[in-house]
Amino acid sequence: MPHDGPVDAVDARILLELARHPRATTLAIADRVGISRNTAQSRLGRLERSGALESFEHRISPAALGYPLTAFITAQVTQRLLDEVAAALADVPEVLQVQGISGPVDLMIQVVARDADDLYRIAGRVLAIPGVERTNTALVMRQLVGYRLTPLLHLTTG
Repeated sequence: MPHDGPVDAVDARILLELARHPRATTLAIADRVGISRNTAQSRLGRLERSGALESFEHRISPAALGYPLTAFITAQVTQRLLDEVAAALADVPEVLQVQGISGPVDLMIQVVARDADDLYRIAGRVLAIPGVERTNTALVMRQLVGYRLTPLLHLTTG
């Protein structure tokens, strides 16, 4: 569900506390932010309902699971089959994320693999999906900046 609008400074402080202390109780968050427990609970509920606060899933390194390679596969797809292609990609365990993008390709698919042979197999599986017309694969050599939101939250808190 999309969020209705930008979070305010108090919401941003709550979210920063959650980022710093993911296991913190509502009371602990309220104390650190300087608001009442009821206000914190109400705001957290509103953030969840609006879609601004997504799943609390700890980030697990794919390498720790035996998947040290990360790659991005771009794909051109038959537009009328986009939903079917997305559903088929969701069935591939090594697919971490799929974004619909603008430009000469339609999808940006993030995958992980055990090794080069495994990546070849995964790329072939993606290409074999009905509706996928063409793919290109780029291997991630090194992550330079990881996924992060705290800099945006700091901007919001003023």
